[in-house]
Amino acid sequence: MFYLTHPRQVTRVLRQFDADTTRTPALDISEDDKAYSVTVDMPGVAKDAVKVRVEGRRVHIETATAEAAAPTDGSRVLYRERRAASYARSFSLPVEIDQIQSQARFENGVLTLNLVKRVAENGGQLTIN
Repeated sequence: MFYLTHPRQVTRVLRQFDADTTRTPALDISEDDKAYSVTVDMPGVAKDAVKVRVEGRRVHIETATAEAAAPTDGSRVLYRERRAASYARSFSLPVEIDQIQSQARFENGVLTLNLVKRVAENGGQLTIN
């Protein structure tokens, strides 16, 4: 069992939930002969805030959630656990990705990427001279 006995330990544990900390979202990657399928969990994120960039074999995913607005009806916040958060994740795949044929879908806080593998041009057998 783990006990927090020193104020520095408590601060260190709570720091991981700080709004300024970039979180690493959980992801699953699977593949078939033609494409990679990537599923990324990003709860509380708006679809418009998600940015996916593909550079060859490297995939970059970034997003940020907005800070909740302060109450305007004269009430005050007594306690808040939900905070603004930013998510970032990068990974490399074994084969380059065809950006034109690849697709991205974001639904209910889950980003689903269908990353089509790039087929080598001029593929085939070499002529021996």
